[in-house]
Amino acid sequence: MKKTGRDLARLMLPSLVVTVVLLGVGMYAGGYRLNITPSLPRGVYQLIGVEPKLGDTVLFCLESAPFVSVSQERGYLGGSRWGSPCPGGLLPLGKQLYALPGDNIGIEADGSISINGRVIAGSAARRRDSRGRPIPAPLLQAGIVPPGRALALALRNPGSFDGRYFGLTSLAGMQVVRPVWIFE
Repeated sequence: MKKTGRDLARLMLPSLVVTVVLLGVGMYAGGYRLNITPSLPRGVYQLIGVEPKLGDTVLFCLESAPFVSVSQERGYLGGSRWGSPCPGGLLPLGKQLYALPGDNIGIEADGSISINGRVIAGSAARRRDSRGRPIPAPLLQAGIVPPGRALALALRNPGSFDGRYFGLTSLAGMQVVRPVWIFE
């Protein structure tokens, strides 16, 4: 019996699906990560295994229990069907490092964040999320960043869920990434 195009497509589809899944697993194992959120330019990033420094793009898990709960309830960070290294099954966040141990964080009268006396434009926390729901009071406090902690923000997206809300994050859990292919 002669095979039609439809028959061939039916035979090839399972192979294509398996190939795509294996490619994705291989890329993940090789340190590649896909970002589709507006916090960073959308694209493929690679873990590079260096110590984080100011300005680096980093991936890390949300540590603040109240904000883990809010994220789960509201779907801020999504989850993974195949497991996640983060508490609550949430996906890691991708942000930029703005303050490291020894830096002085200030909270200005208008709510903007300053670092070492320099006000960061667009850094004030919002009171409501993009759907109009109230956001819990920010945990970020003024003061010197202690050893082992850092402030990570994503100011390219004014509504980003970042350190202005959940505060400082552990440096030990941060992984530096570099863009490999940006598609936005």
